[in-house]
Amino acid sequence: MDRHSGTGVAENFDSGLMGTMNGDGYESSDSFEVPPPDNGGPSEKMNNKFRRHSPHQIQVLESFFKDCPHPDERQKRELSMRLGIEKKKIKFWFQNRRTQMKAQLERNENEFLKQENDKLRVENDFLKQALDSPTCNNCGGPAVPLSSSHNPTPNPNALAAMDELIKMAHMGHPLWIKGLHDGPETLNLAEYERSFPSCIGIKPSGYTVEATRETACVPLRGLALVETLMDANRWADMFPCLIAGAATVDVLSSGTGGTRDNALQVMVAEFQVLSPFVPVRRVRFVRFCKHLSDGVWAVVDVSIDPSNAANPPMFANCRRLPSGCIIQDTDNKYTKVTWVEHSEYDESTVHHLLHPLHGSGFGFGAHRWISTLQRQCRRFALILSPSINGEGNAGSFPAGRKNVLKLARRMTYNFLDCICALSERKGLDVGYVCNAGEDVRVMVRKDAKYPAETHALSSSTSVWMPISQQRLFDYLVDVGMRCHRDLLSKERSTPAMINVAKGPGQGDRVTLFSSGLATNGSLILQETWSDASGALIVCALFGGTSASVVMNGGDTSQLEMFPMGFTILPGDERRSSSDGSTSSRCLLTTASEILVDGKITAETVEWNCKVLSHQVQTIKAALSIP
Repeated sequence: MDRHSGTGVAENFDSGLMGTMNGDGYESSDSFEVPPPDNGGPSEKMNNKFRRHSPHQIQVLESFFKDCPHPDERQKRELSMRLGIEKKKIKFWFQNRRTQMKAQLERNENEFLKQENDKLRVENDFLKQALDSPTCNNCGGPAVPLSSSHNPTPNPNALAAMDELIKMAHMGHPLWIKGLHDGPETLNLAEYERSFPSCIGIKPSGYTVEATRETACVPLRGLALVETLMDANRWADMFPCLIAGAATVDVLSSGTGGTRDNALQVMVAEFQVLSPFVPVRRVRFVRFCKHLSDGVWAVVDVSIDPSNAANPPMFANCRRLPSGCIIQDTDNKYTKVTWVEHSEYDESTVHHLLHPLHGSGFGFGAHRWISTLQRQCRRFALILSPSINGEGNAGSFPAGRKNVLKLARRMTYNFLDCICALSERKGLDVGYVCNAGEDVRVMVRKDAKYPAETHALSSSTSVWMPISQQRLFDYLVDVGMRCHRDLLSKERSTPAMINVAKGPGQGDRVTLFSSGLATNGSLILQETWSDASGALIVCALFGGTSASVVMNGGDTSQLEMFPMGFTILPGDERRSSSDGSTSSRCLLTTASEILVDGKITAETVEWNCKVLSHQVQTIKAALSIP
């Protein structure tokens, strides 16, 4: 389960399912141009109507179209001068090209659906038999057997889990308790136990229950969201800060009727909180999709109970009770999503720093899934719209912006993997180092692509900050990361060379800076975002290439990047015992990864810890935090 193994959601995303696409979409034409009527004579009109572009002109236009199907006025003007074609004809060529592409996509989709229908007719008979008659060994109710080479024992009741999810999504008080200040709803455990029998047996000793619910609208059609949830790679890419890795173990049915109705599969996933003090939750579960009515779906997960298996449990620190979402199309732009997260986890595996809040949905609550989904959908809508090529983005060529976005994705995933590895101690565990004033977790990792005496040294720590997430984010984006960039380059970094907005918010963007080291062409890449699920600020220095290679779309696959930065998770509001006033707090995590030549010594580790501790103390001093 490697987050790097799958392609990006936006790269495989069906743009026809986006609710916020512009009216003309991604359409297309052949090499003919179709100009508007003019006032010329019959001969001139005939020549204009049937004039072909040259092979060279078509090649240049096609190449540009792959990166930018919606050129702006400046880009049309540049193409006109470069190719000797009138600007209005450039405009008509791109319009016609988009029309042709849309028609081709529709033909491909129709052919795919025809093939799927033929296959689903055969699968439908099997699924009906599986859903009509079996019973569950645990509760005696109807069950869905999952017998395969991967999972030889009967699965807990997927139908009962679906029924529970639907009821939990629609029931109100007293089952759900409203959160303060528009916080997520939390589950009334006593009422839950009275209302629902257990699908997966008795809660293990020492486990804590975590259950929350959130409802919101997202700019994505329902079927597109269903397809994303049923594809392990796309699901993990949609929620990169919550899912460290995911895989499909077995597909028993891909669903019927082109709607994913009765789709059924066994999956494994690693869920993460971006702090070295929270271990990854590994879960093996069945995912079941039901098309409830026109434009309405339900997707439910429930853990596979391994208690009767011959081998010991694969995943011992968490169990996933019926969790998932109800998806309802509201119009051609938005979908209403009700998300339920319900799990039991081993509290002894969580650092004492996070015990007071972890069970309240602080790390894995439904609101974090919903907020992440909203941010990602807005990003995809922006990437697929012509506005990403507007004047607000510095840089001349779409290929350069595309290159920067790919590099930022790889940098951010490396940063997330660094924190995940530290929480799981995947490497030589140096342990906790407290001499620097903070609890710092340090790991040494050896990679085959590095020379024998070269190691990657990763370190991270988390601290509570008695201020709001927004105030801390604003400081880090402005002052904090500028200091980071200057530290990386040993010189003051120059203004942004490329600045790409990834979402509608001011803080959601990727920026490329020159490091000021003109001799080796080093660059600094930075990505930032903030929403209700948390915030991320990360940057990396990389060299070995010139700025022109990156900005003109050259090959950057061999660039080495070692990220450093911050994550912020919103905490709770704390009431003062003296005057009754409330104050916000959030969890700041800082992490970095550096490459060390030679043997890792105690002095190297201690120095690295002091750097992280100094960062925390500097932030506190700047924000007047004692």
